[in-house]
Amino acid sequence: MSETLFDDAGAEAQRAQEPLAVRMRPRTLDEVVGQAHLLGEGSPLRRLVEDDAPMSLFLWGPPGTGKTTLATVVSRATRRRFVELSAVSAGVKDVRAVIDDARRQMGMRGTRTLLFVDEVHRFSKTQQDALLPAVENRWVSFIGATTENPFFSVVSPLLSRSLLLTLESLGDDDVRGVLDRALTDERGLQGRYTLAEDAADQLVRLAGGDARRSLTYLEAAALVAGGRTEITVADVERAVDRHAVRYDRTGDQHYDVISAFIKSMRGSDPDAALHYLARMIEAGEDPRFIARRIVVHASEDVGMADPTALQTAVAAAQAVELIGLPEARINLAQAVIHIALAPKSNAVVSAIDAAMADVRKGLAGPVPAHLRDAHYKGARELGHGAGYKYAHDHPGGVAAQRYAPDPVAGREYYTPTTHGAERRYGEVLQRIKEVLRSADDGGGPRR
Repeated sequence: MSETLFDDAGAEAQRAQEPLAVRMRPRTLDEVVGQAHLLGEGSPLRRLVEDDAPMSLFLWGPPGTGKTTLATVVSRATRRRFVELSAVSAGVKDVRAVIDDARRQMGMRGTRTLLFVDEVHRFSKTQQDALLPAVENRWVSFIGATTENPFFSVVSPLLSRSLLLTLESLGDDDVRGVLDRALTDERGLQGRYTLAEDAADQLVRLAGGDARRSLTYLEAAALVAGGRTEITVADVERAVDRHAVRYDRTGDQHYDVISAFIKSMRGSDPDAALHYLARMIEAGEDPRFIARRIVVHASEDVGMADPTALQTAVAAAQAVELIGLPEARINLAQAVIHIALAPKSNAVVSAIDAAMADVRKGLAGPVPAHLRDAHYKGARELGHGAGYKYAHDHPGGVAAQRYAPDPVAGREYYTPTTHGAERRYGEVLQRIKEVLRSADDGGGPRR
């Protein structure tokens, strides 16, 4: 547990020994980079700070997006006594001690306490329950920071009494702004260094939207540069032990690599597909973009040949949202391997494209009368629903009747391959079609 009274003068000599990321931590809301949706005029967080109102907040977002920063800035702005607990090391006894002390401080001195719990998702249910009375009775203003979905990791009574604010990964321009400020600010490198353009690009890529990581890497690169005043990409590579991946997320490399990635999955080469996946991740490509392409190609290139490929791809995309990188790289890799090794079929995309082409040509026509809605008053008199056969009343759950409108009667859009599970679906479809075709031979209503 750590406690800070921000109205005390800090020791500047000590600050000089602190890591660059700590020294550059914003002191006011206006210095916070990114999170415009939380910090704009009239936003809930800004109103809470400016009105100095009692509060209970959860800050949910990826590492390095400013959760701890926002908590300390709020404390400075509201002039509250700031107490920090780490859920990694604190127990129920520590929580109750902080709450008891907060009540004493309020009763004896009128001093209000802001309790910040980092990684609150690591608290057990019992530890979280111990916070409830303090939050409910406003003995403390509470801010909990978490990188995990609080709807899964926080008990509902505590969550329902708090405002949930979602932080987003910083954009490239935001990270670059953080680096520029650190190079010149008196708390940072004080103008002693400049940063080569390709070195800045590499730091932005390596940061992956994490401001703290970008500053940690910048500080390490400055140490490697030694007496030189310019930090080069070679300094960054030596400091971080990561080769600079030549990859422009808005240029040719982006389109070439994603194209090769897709074609490697389609071509059933998992090793090549994993190479391109690793290349994109290392270069800082948005993992949500990668996940979306995997989901698309689970249907476009595999489809009904292995319907579980789509389930795997969607699960990987959800994992990206839930846990983020670096862990989600494993989920993405699993989906890539699944799609690469799955039997291939483009019958699904061919089917929907053919159907849409006919619709665009005007081949639509009225819905057959026996399929129209017959539930509203007067529908029966119009002939709606007349002659409709309820499928479950017929053998195999298939009734001999026409479903398509006249302009596309007999059109076949879905043509199964003989690959994987689609062979079986093709056999089922053939049997179904034999029954449906009998409707055109007098076995069911035509219109």
